[in-house]
Amino acid sequence: MTQPSSVFLTGGTGFVGSAVRQYLASRQEGELRVLLRDKHSPMASGVIPAFVDSSDWYCRPLPLANVDVVIHCAARAHIMKDEEPDPLKAYREINTIGTLEFAKQAANAGVQRFIFVSSVKVNGEQTSEYSPFKAIDTPKPEDAYGISKCEAEQGLRNLAAETGMEVVIIRPPLVYGPGVKGNFAGMIKLVEKGLPLPLGAVHNKRSLVALDNLVDLIVTCIDHPGAANETFLVSDGEDLSTTELLRGVADAMGKPSRLIPVPASWLQFSATLLGKKAVAQRLLGSLQVDISHTQKCLNWTPPLTVKQGLQHCFPDHQD
Repeated sequence: MTQPSSVFLTGGTGFVGSAVRQYLASRQEGELRVLLRDKHSPMASGVIPAFVDSSDWYCRPLPLANVDVVIHCAARAHIMKDEEPDPLKAYREINTIGTLEFAKQAANAGVQRFIFVSSVKVNGEQTSEYSPFKAIDTPKPEDAYGISKCEAEQGLRNLAAETGMEVVIIRPPLVYGPGVKGNFAGMIKLVEKGLPLPLGAVHNKRSLVALDNLVDLIVTCIDHPGAANETFLVSDGEDLSTTELLRGVADAMGKPSRLIPVPASWLQFSATLLGKKAVAQRLLGSLQVDISHTQKCLNWTPPLTVKQGLQHCFPDHQD
């Protein structure tokens, strides 16, 4: 497709969406419309805000006329301790139904390409040694969030077949960068406190993606002809053990890494006794993705190394 003249972005104040918005605004190429629910959200010059004041914004008529590409980052994010009585219903309302209703509007408005930021949780929660997830794998989501994203993907593919609108699906693993929240933020706090951690002998492998690398891939998919109707896994291309990641975070912060080499089997046993099996899985289990299809299809390479990505998280600690 030709260089788009207009991009419509959702989730433009979120962790990933705000980085996409800032990058596109800085390029000053074509028109950038950003969906906003808060009229007081600060926007860069050249950004056209599209205000909606309803949680079911996807059911409202949206200004999609003459839009070439949609980048859909808005979602009900993964919540560790979800207090919803029916989490799957809550995730489906936003991530599945909301996405598909919005996509139908986009198709009816003549949008050429719909880029959907999904999740590696569509593939599953854990990989075995030497068997990283691939984009062509049969989806095996295990939690409500992953199920809602998987169902949205399936609906988008059906819509693409019916309407001719190109759909691009991107499944990131854990995304880290300045202002990151969730599990990664919790790990940063532990390292910052300088507490000894019994994680000095963990030999798992996990794929991560720096925020800048994910944004670069999303932007690449805006007009790359090879992206049409493809599903892409994304990572930094360097898989780390929990031990290596903690050391990398400490180094980027200019802090010592106080890691005690406790056998992973002991940690797993202790976590099971304490009812923390899910926590142990995230710390001790492996989750790797194979990005060879992404690299080959788009001639894409992650711009940042893991070391550079971690350094971007802590700019105040760099020389």
